[in-house]
Amino acid sequence: MRPLWRCRNCGAEWPCQPARLSLLVEYRDDRVGLLLYLGVVMAEATEHLARLNPGHVPDLHHRFLAWARARD
Repeated sequence: MRPLWRCRNCGAEWPCQPARLSLLVEYRDDRVGLLLYLGVVMAEATEHLARLNPGHVPDLHHRFLAWARARD
């Protein structure tokens, strides 16, 4: 649900756990593509959430990118 960036199904912050799993399956052979996609939507979410809460720019790195990095 934009501009709140909440999941339409469960109401949790997107990407919620089910969304993360779905994205990992969808991009299972393209981790770089997944990170690029998440970077784009993170920028969009940052803009939307900053407009909803002027004076506060959210740090969304962990929420959008950190979980998707390849495990060593």
